[in-house]
Amino acid sequence: MACHAGHHEHCHHHHSFPRHAYAPSRRSVVGMLAAAGASAALGLRQAAGQGAAGEGIIDTHHHIYPPRYTSANLQRIIDDSGVLPGSTYTGWSQELALQQMDKAGIRSAVVSMTSPGIWWNNGEEARGWARDCNEFGAQMAKDFPGRFGMFGAIPLPDAEGSMREIAYALDTLRLDGVGLLTSYAGKPLGDPSFAPIFDELNRRKVTLFVHPTMSCCGMSIPGVNPPLIDFSTDTTRALASLAYSGTFTRCPDIKFIFSHGGGTMPMIVQRVASAVRNFKPEERAKILPNGLEAELKRHHYDIASVAMNPAGMAAVFKLLPVNRLLYGSDAPFGSTTVIADHLSKFDLPAGDIAAIRRDNALRLFPRFAA
Repeated sequence: MACHAGHHEHCHHHHSFPRHAYAPSRRSVVGMLAAAGASAALGLRQAAGQGAAGEGIIDTHHHIYPPRYTSANLQRIIDDSGVLPGSTYTGWSQELALQQMDKAGIRSAVVSMTSPGIWWNNGEEARGWARDCNEFGAQMAKDFPGRFGMFGAIPLPDAEGSMREIAYALDTLRLDGVGLLTSYAGKPLGDPSFAPIFDELNRRKVTLFVHPTMSCCGMSIPGVNPPLIDFSTDTTRALASLAYSGTFTRCPDIKFIFSHGGGTMPMIVQRVASAVRNFKPEERAKILPNGLEAELKRHHYDIASVAMNPAGMAAVFKLLPVNRLLYGSDAPFGSTTVIADHLSKFDLPAGDIAAIRRDNALRLFPRFAA
């Protein structure tokens, strides 16, 4: 599930971030920010499908609720979220998604299924839901050319079913990549049982979107729904698992995208990096030849939810290169317009704003340039 905090955060102040990483003078930055603010305001006023269509935002964190899947699994979805009413899911539609995109100047959205996913230890049923959702997303892309792409859902931890669905999603439906959750059946993504799946994704040079889910630590806090804390933690756990299992190094051709600015990793990276001491030198050379931070900087991260958190974004900008950051609305949980508004206020050069809005995603999804 998306980071539901986005529904309750209304942060209107200007964001400030460390300047030391950026060379332009204060005068040039002010000028570029003025230009960026003007273009962002224009983007908010113009429907993405109209005048500014060719330069609109590309949203890589945008969820869908196919009607058959949603009606059959509504209670599972509600139980996983713990915060939103069922009408949020049953009321979703392609038309509503487009309306929200247009309000924020989003030209294209690469959509995905989110937590709780499609697998509940239910064998063929999970395979059926993967196929149903993937075909729904593929049809969306056909019905609204240039507006939608999709990360295909696969029924992990069912390895055989996942292999079949990877082939169908990419070869037959021609989807834009694959979407995974951060853990399955209590196992993080670096677990050896998932290695054949990652090897196949690497062979295909797949763009892989990783979204958090609830995997452990069901310690309840009155008034605090678990995803608010545990989703970011599970993203960090997935990053550590993929790094220290050697999956990142073994699968260099997978183009990873992680949600919410990398979860809590930017805040605790030095703690996680210290785990390298638990490995022999020859093991370190094999699994993390350049160290954890260098490995993390290779991958992509969306700014869904974290964009509204100045402290969190300061950590993101300190750890991660701007050319690895992607726009994420977290729709329907996050507001498309709120994210767009906050992005326009980042204390960054106009070129960096444009990179996060669109240019970085175009390297991964060049078909949206048309």
